[in-house]
Amino acid sequence: MAERTGRDAGGPSDIVGRIAALPRDWHRAGSLHRRVLEAMERNCRTVSPMEHTLETGSGKSTLLFSNMSRHHLVFSLDKGESLSRARESGLLRAESVEFVEGPTQITLPAYKFDFKLQAALIDGPHAYPFPDLEYYCIYPRLAEGALLILDDIDIPTIARMFGILKADAMFELVEVVKHTAFFRRTDRPLHDPLGDGWWQQGFNRPLYDKMLRKKKRRERRKEGWWPFGHRTQG
Repeated sequence: MAERTGRDAGGPSDIVGRIAALPRDWHRAGSLHRRVLEAMERNCRTVSPMEHTLETGSGKSTLLFSNMSRHHLVFSLDKGESLSRARESGLLRAESVEFVEGPTQITLPAYKFDFKLQAALIDGPHAYPFPDLEYYCIYPRLAEGALLILDDIDIPTIARMFGILKADAMFELVEVVKHTAFFRRTDRPLHDPLGDGWWQQGFNRPLYDKMLRKKKRRERRKEGWWPFGHRTQG
């Protein structure tokens, strides 16, 4: 993970400052910290072009994505007026945003994707297993080099997802800002969304390697092999 010691050349844009200046109670569903907004813009600058982006949940991130992406998808309920506030804001570039209102547990699996995503933010319902469902719908659509942003990693169930992704060869952890993690999609093959292969995933690999070692020991004992340079007598 790269250590961030300062802002990239040029620093955050004016739009980030204007969004961050909105009051903390701009809506009642919780808002992203200014440092997180700055990190979103900074990391999105490294992805070009930003053709298609997506987020679950809505709010200040919606305003920022609308100013960076040609086509931004928002899957959200109007929880705490987060959706309506974003829609009504003068900082929203409305022509670039497609709102899909409703529970993401229904709307996201039903959406027909015919394009790859350059960035995605998971910040919808936080109770288990809903963030996992959102991830399942999103990860096959991420282009190589795309950003995957995971918010609220201080919540235990989401912290578990964070640990799984951090160990996954498909992702590189770029940085963590406050409680938000930024990953980049690597060039490693897609983990089959219709298969299994649990033993191929980095998070599970230590257990699988332990199982293999135990299996080899059993096989050696069955063959009469002992680690003292001789075999047992039959």
